[in-house]
Amino acid sequence: MIDRTAARPLRRLVVLRHAKSAWPVDVADHERPLAPRGRRDAPAAGRALVEADCLPDLALCSTALRARRTWELAASQWGTPPPVRHDRRLYAANPAGLLAVVHEVPAEVETLLLIGHNPGLEELVLALAGDGLDDTLEQVRTKFPTSAIAVLSWHGGSWSDLAPGSALLTSVTVPRGPKK
Repeated sequence: MIDRTAARPLRRLVVLRHAKSAWPVDVADHERPLAPRGRRDAPAAGRALVEADCLPDLALCSTALRARRTWELAASQWGTPPPVRHDRRLYAANPAGLLAVVHEVPAEVETLLLIGHNPGLEELVLALAGDGLDDTLEQVRTKFPTSAIAVLSWHGGSWSDLAPGSALLTSVTVPRGPKK
């Protein structure tokens, strides 16, 4: 029998929770900025993606200010950032909503970066991971903090093939910038 999965490209979904945000009074949730810690941690997330060889072909980012700033600061650590699409549907989305947006990604994208919010991101990672390396699943179940990065991998023909339980959670990282 021929193993057809070997002919399919390895796809990676890199899930990045926005960096730590501030809670200013009289600011709508969508417009909350990054806190000082978030402004330190977001570039560290960008460096962590370089070190893990997980630079994306495309980024999908929530339109919330804290997610957009996380993207900008993380991507500033790369020579040439990939294209980014800001999508309002990613703001406060549940796992089904997040997955619907991911299913629209063009087939030529092999590594996708998804930047958004909890609890949706954490729930998406746990839903998609049929298994995890080492203690990665337990890490996400325990806490998926701000600036956390989860990498899910699977062999698929297109992004619409990604379904609950179909991916392997290969790593979870929580990069932190230097304290000042």
